[in-house]
Amino acid sequence: SKSDKVKLKTSEKPKVFHLGKIEDYRKKSKEYMEKTEAYECLGIEDPLPGLIQRTNKYLLDLRLAKWITQKQYELLGIKPNEVELAHLYYLPKAHKPGTPLRPIISGLKHPTIKISKFLDDLLRPLFDKMAQETTVSSGFELVKKLQEWSILNMNQNTIFCTIDVIDLYTMIPQVEGVLSLKQMMDYLKLKNVNGLKAETIIRLSRFVMQNNYFSYDGQFYHQIRGGAMGSPLTLTMANCYMFFFERIINWPARHLLKQIDRWNKFDTNIKLNANIGSFMNFLDLYMVNQDGILFTTIYQKPSYEPYYLPFSSIHPLHMKKNILFTMLLRAIRYCSTFHTYLDEREKLRMALLLNKYPNKFIDDQFNKMLLRLNIDEPLTIFNYDKYRQKILNLPCNNNIVPTDYERHIFVHFTYCSRLYIGLNIELATRGKI
Repeated sequence: SKSDKVKLKTSEKPKVFHLGKIEDYRKKSKEYMEKTEAYECLGIEDPLPGLIQRTNKYLLDLRLAKWITQKQYELLGIKPNEVELAHLYYLPKAHKPGTPLRPIISGLKHPTIKISKFLDDLLRPLFDKMAQETTVSSGFELVKKLQEWSILNMNQNTIFCTIDVIDLYTMIPQVEGVLSLKQMMDYLKLKNVNGLKAETIIRLSRFVMQNNYFSYDGQFYHQIRGGAMGSPLTLTMANCYMFFFERIINWPARHLLKQIDRWNKFDTNIKLNANIGSFMNFLDLYMVNQDGILFTTIYQKPSYEPYYLPFSSIHPLHMKKNILFTMLLRAIRYCSTFHTYLDEREKLRMALLLNKYPNKFIDDQFNKMLLRLNIDEPLTIFNYDKYRQKILNLPCNNNIVPTDYERHIFVHFTYCSRLYIGLNIELATRGKI
C-alpha cells in the first residue's frame, strides 16, 4: 500500500516530525555506508551469540590475570537473557540542505554497553578537567567569554571562525582513537584511574571499539571504523582525539584558510568544514563584529518552530512559569542591545500566545522574572546595559536543590479539582493547613 512506502520520523535538531519515503531513507543509508566505509555487512548470520561468549571470556581472562577485580568482573559480565544486539536507525537533519541522515546505533542492551558506560564514567570527568580552558558548554558561557575577550582584543578586522568535523564519530580511526585516551592519561600524569590501571582501561576501550555489531533492514553489520553514536564511550574518545589537534591561533583569514586545507590533508580520516566571516552563529548564539564592537543576539535555525509546552497541558504551573523565566533570562544574557532584547521578548510573547498562554500571565511572569533578579524597575534603553552586566556577572547555578519530602506534597493529577477539595479537607482535619 502507499502507506508502506512512507516513514514518519522525528528529526535530529528541531525535534519536529519528518515525513519521508522509505526508498529515500534506504538510498541515503546506502550512500552513507559507501562514503564512510565504516560498516561491514555480515549478511543474515546473527553475531550476538558469539559476541556474548567473547565478551564474557575476555572479562574472565582479565579477572584471572588480575587486571580487574572480582567486583568489576561481576559488574561488567553479561547474561544471555539480558542482552540484545544493537540496531541502526537514522535521524534526518531537517535543518540542513538535502536532509542528510545522522546514524544512531541504539544499543541499550548491547553486550558491551556495560563496559562502555563504565569507562565513560571514569574518563569523561578527566576529559572535562583537561579541556576546561578550551571548552564552552552553553551559549551563556560563550557570551561571557566573548565579552571579556572583546574588550581588549576585538578590532575592526577581527573575524570569527567555526569549524565542523564531518562525520566525526564515524570517521575517527579506532586504534588512534583508543590511543588518544592513553594520551589523555599521560597528559594528566595518571597511571591509574580509581584503582584501574591505564593499560586495563586501554584494553577494555579497544574491546568496546572493535565489537560494535548491529542489525539494519534485515542484515547484520560490524562497524570497522569509528565508534557507535549511541555508545557512551564514543563521545569521550572523539573529544580526546580532537583535543590533541587543537592549537591557539591568531591569524588573518587567508592564512587560516590555507591552514585548514593543510589540516584536511594531515589526517585523511578527519575532514573539516570551515565558516569564516565578520558574523557567525555558534550553539544558539549569533555574533557580529560591528566596527570593532561585539554584537550578540539569539540564533534560531531556519527550521525553528515556536512550540512550547501548551498552557492547556496538565503539567504543573511552575513548569510553565519556568519556561518564561528561562527564555527571557536567555534573551537578556544574549542580546547586547536593548532593541534586540525587545525584539526577542516580543518574539517570545508571540510564541507563547500561539501556545495559548494568557497575555496577562505572560506580563506577570516577565515582571516577576525581573524581581527575582533584584531588578525593581522596568528595563529601558538607559538602564539596560547596567542590569544586563549585573545578570551576566551572576553565576550559572546548576546545583540541584534537594527536596524535603517530609514537608512537601506533590499532586500529580492537577486537572482533578475534586482531588484538591478532598486533599484540603484531609489536611485541615490533620491540622496541616
